[in-house]
Amino acid sequence: MLRKQTRSRPSPECGNDDAAAPRPSTGPQHAGHIDAIFSFLLLPQTFSQINPLDPRDTPVCATFIAVIMPAFAQASDLNAWKELQEHHTTLGRNIVLKEYFQKDPKRFEKFSRTFANPVDNADILFDFSKNFLTEETLSLLVKLAKEAGVEELRDAMFRGDHINFTEDRAVYHAALRNTSNEPMQVDGKSVVEDVNAVLEHMKEFSEQVRSGEWKGYTGKKINTIINIGIGGSDLGPVMVTEALKPYGHPDLKLHFVSNIDGTHVAEALKESDPETTLFLIASKTFTTAETTTNANTAKSWFLQTAKDESHIAKHFVALSTNEAEVTKFGIDSKNMFGFESWVGGRYSVWSAIGLSVALYIGYDNFHQFLAGAHAMDKHFPTSSVPKPTWLLLSTSICTASLPTCSSSPWRATARPLPAPASMSSTPPAPSCSVSPPPTPSTASSSCCTRAPSSSPPIS
Repeated sequence: MLRKQTRSRPSPECGNDDAAAPRPSTGPQHAGHIDAIFSFLLLPQTFSQINPLDPRDTPVCATFIAVIMPAFAQASDLNAWKELQEHHTTLGRNIVLKEYFQKDPKRFEKFSRTFANPVDNADILFDFSKNFLTEETLSLLVKLAKEAGVEELRDAMFRGDHINFTEDRAVYHAALRNTSNEPMQVDGKSVVEDVNAVLEHMKEFSEQVRSGEWKGYTGKKINTIINIGIGGSDLGPVMVTEALKPYGHPDLKLHFVSNIDGTHVAEALKESDPETTLFLIASKTFTTAETTTNANTAKSWFLQTAKDESHIAKHFVALSTNEAEVTKFGIDSKNMFGFESWVGGRYSVWSAIGLSVALYIGYDNFHQFLAGAHAMDKHFPTSSVPKPTWLLLSTSICTASLPTCSSSPWRATARPLPAPASMSSTPPAPSCSVSPPPTPSTASSSCCTRAPSSSPPIS
């Protein structure tokens, strides 16, 4: 249920400036497989913040820009929400999964979906049968999605519309993993070329470091990487490098520093040698207080040994868009990896913020990681309610239990996943301050694995 209104604003295109899967035999397969799962879990804010129904800009070549507006203030205003609340009250508190499996031998088939991942030609099974829900539950969740206009909002995101209404920006992380180079644009300008240029820069640099061609100021090979960032500049890379640790370079040690508490950076520096350490300073503006504080601590530590500030260029690189601040810090602008204003928050791991991932697992694996997400991006806009896996998983994870979300089994190395999955990528809006959605129960399990030949037994 959406409504459109217009507001005056020049349009740039009119000429104005302005897992739980076993490890496969090869790294690239695993990277793509893990990523298809990861991209499912970090779906754009449809159900992850449950009310995705905020002003949505639709760029058009005119003086006026159409804005998709919700026809209600809160998701709880919707009739489907109220029906879910009643459903929860009458059913959710009394459901016993063992009994439901006994009554319906086909429950597993009804409440599971398989995604054929073209990156590694493997199937990924999404099993919802152990969640506390029924066919009526899913029907009501689908009804909520339709009434809320989720499909329309999804389409607006893939068009590059300004769905980040608090900052009046697009949310175009899908363009970062567009490995098939499909046309994508924001405000009438293609973004494909710039994205590919950054990826090529990341490839060149990561291969130089991993091969030993890139050396420190004394001529020694880099063997330690310290990523300094906070929020989205930390959580995503931490999760991915941990999940794909089997593909990490055996001679590279990796540290992530995010806490402004000095002990965090001190512990990383204690295990490092200034002659062989590379620092990645991850901050879009290069003015984030926590990040710049830790970066200056690292810089002082480095100069105690290196003495000459010209050596900073060999040991510090910037993941940022602020060239003035980067060069003032002492980093060579050639060692700056940029990204657009429509990159932010939990999804920024796909951008230059993921340089630590590329360095650790190698660029080829990183590219497969992007390709796995791109496979899901292609599924997302071409599938429709009521059957798509993305909808069932998003509703299952974020609405399947009260008062919290779900308890989901992951491969042990993916244990940092809940942090980026629950982190907000844009400032919270009043319309997002809703209660947890009313679906049956107190605990649930959503399992992502390679597809078995039949349903596992229920004891």
